[in-house]
Amino acid sequence: MTALRRARRGVVATFALVGVVNGVLAARLPGLAAKLGLDTGDVGLVILSWGVAATVTMQCMRWIVAAPGNRLLLRVGTLLVTVTVGLTALSPSFPLLLAAAAGFGVASGMAEAMMNAQGSLVERRAARPLMNGFHAGWSAGAVAGGLLAVLLSALDVPYTASVLGVAAVAFPFALAVGRTHLDEPVEAEESTPRRNLPGIVYLIGAVAFLALLLEGLVADWSGLLLARDLHTTQAVAAIAYPVYELATFSGRLFGDRLRLRFGSRSLLAAAGTTTALGVLLVVSAPSAVRAIAGFALTGLAVCIVVPLCISLAGAVAPGRPDAAIAQVSAIGYAGLLVGPVLIGFVAEATSLRTGIATGIAVALLITAASRRMPHGPAAASEFTTQPSEGPAEVPSRRDTAAL
Repeated sequence: MTALRRARRGVVATFALVGVVNGVLAARLPGLAAKLGLDTGDVGLVILSWGVAATVTMQCMRWIVAAPGNRLLLRVGTLLVTVTVGLTALSPSFPLLLAAAAGFGVASGMAEAMMNAQGSLVERRAARPLMNGFHAGWSAGAVAGGLLAVLLSALDVPYTASVLGVAAVAFPFALAVGRTHLDEPVEAEESTPRRNLPGIVYLIGAVAFLALLLEGLVADWSGLLLARDLHTTQAVAAIAYPVYELATFSGRLFGDRLRLRFGSRSLLAAAGTTTALGVLLVVSAPSAVRAIAGFALTGLAVCIVVPLCISLAGAVAPGRPDAAIAQVSAIGYAGLLVGPVLIGFVAEATSLRTGIATGIAVALLITAASRRMPHGPAAASEFTTQPSEGPAEVPSRRDTAAL
């Protein structure tokens, strides 16, 4: 097995590992709340503590990554994810839980920014789109983690034992996967004083922000819409998010092939438009079946936007791909924090359907921004081809002609 092929599998495994940990933690939040007697507001503060810490850490990675490189930071970050999730399980009080959640956010921010950077490095050396496949690993891990949490809960395994068990298994796995990561040679430009990143990096980050705002919309409001507006049972309302996640996983499996065929601009425009149609189907649905179908269509389309943005970020800042990816990650993941709050304010002033309907405008902004994105799916301007141990796929004439 060549080093490049091994690194590719290692990136998928890293994404999946972080996805499993997040899936278990999210699915067992009710158990955590029961253990410490937390109310809804307390749980919200725990989630906010994690989210703010993760976003700030991603922003800091832009300036930190140059010296140690993404391989070292990814190894450390992945290990810290497994350690800090264990600390959340061991927290005996609410203040210590907030501190542990912030620590988990720091670890997650480091790991997620750097695994995207490592994925971009592998993608550029392979000279073809791979990022959607890497993110599909995260989706698969999150679904698996959620199902594992359901099983453990059904078996009446206590919250602390469940999360600590997952952390104990994940730690040696993270150690093993870390050996597969590639090291990026230090560019000569990296030794010069820091310069501002190209403006296109911030536009790409804004698109990622919009996409993650939409993803947060589904995660936080899908069940409530079904239960309150469509008057479904709690069991039916709970179906929406797993269906959305499965659609997300499916879309990412094919995202790289679609990008190779149609190019970044066309694919991004189609994703934005289709996402808008999905949200429209949700807010106009007279029944739960149509609403769930709308959430599935939304997931199938919006899921390719963030991986595509991360991939583009790694190509538009020569000599500073890791810093560009960290910056896009920080801007993008802020959408997960802002989205639920924005929808909540609109829903409070009008209705939940109206709040969710704002996602149509958000999705169309993605379509509009696609015109300013770099060209081509796997052409020389988008991927910096570097020598590797294995053969790389060559862009087609059609792809090159798109330039």
